[in-house]
Amino acid sequence: MAIRNIVKEGDERLAKVCRPVEKFDKRLEDLVRDMKDTLKLAEGLGLAAPQIGILRRIAVILDDDGKMFELINPEITEAVGEQEAHEGCLSVPGVFGVTRRPARVTVRAKNVKGEDVTYTREGITAVCFCCQSLCILWLLPSNLSFYGSFLPVTKASGKLWVLC
Repeated sequence: MAIRNIVKEGDERLAKVCRPVEKFDKRLEDLVRDMKDTLKLAEGLGLAAPQIGILRRIAVILDDDGKMFELINPEITEAVGEQEAHEGCLSVPGVFGVTRRPARVTVRAKNVKGEDVTYTREGITAVCFCCQSLCILWLLPSNLSFYGSFLPVTKASGKLWVLC
């Protein structure tokens, strides 16, 4: 188990577009395992590789049923409807906001073995699919312009906050 440092807003790596993963090997498996361990320790729901300083298109997401998704080179292929979510970002601590995201999202990706996977999810997991896809494309909440909107607010007790 290796815990990676989560880089914070202002780090230049968060402002770069990530390169696709081309090699599916033990090194990738180790990185994804580290990302899962880091996400669990941070008590978040999603973590993208640039958030640990790796400029590759990789994300791990924990859904509301406790299932951990590993998304390599993810691409959102369908987004339907709209929902309001309460979000924060592991790379922007202390900043929370109300977002508008698609209500249902289908994402196509590869797993760590290079196999094609497709997932369709609603609710919080759909929010996380959007959030992590944006992070891979260098869009933190502060410069969000598509895949939803972001209105900064003070974190309120009693609300379910998505921390990606």
